[in-house]
Amino acid sequence: MGETVQAEVMMSFLVSEELSFRIPVELYYEIDDPYAVRLTFHLPGDAPVTWTFGRELLIDGVGRPSGEGDVRVEPTDSTKLDDALIRLQVGADQALFRVGIPPLLAFLDRTDKLVPLGQERALAGFDTHLDEALDRILAEEQNAG
Repeated sequence: MGETVQAEVMMSFLVSEELSFRIPVELYYEIDDPYAVRLTFHLPGDAPVTWTFGRELLIDGVGRPSGEGDVRVEPTDSTKLDDALIRLQVGADQALFRVGIPPLLAFLDRTDKLVPLGQERALAGFDTHLDEALDRILAEEQNAG
């Protein structure tokens, strides 16, 4: 198991303009999947739902509208950078979450210390070689036994 970075942040689930409620969201990053960040939303009365985001999308979305398709991230106010909106699209349905940028940045900073942005490729390649080496060692052990 590789190294991981985990955090829990509170987000507002914006059901409508009048209705929103705060939910805990787990942020999870692992060295074995260096391009991705997983967000697990704990919605009341529902099983937790996990979405996988590109780490770069999350980093970009803190400063400017980013993403297309199912996942969009954008700051609510690009001058203050206090909150960001995360929009998840499932077919015709969409869910909107509001999150404080500081805890998001703290989490992303920790992922950057583990795997600096731009160095994912070297790591992904290293993992593949490691897996191939392990497979060879295991195969040789079985043949010897």
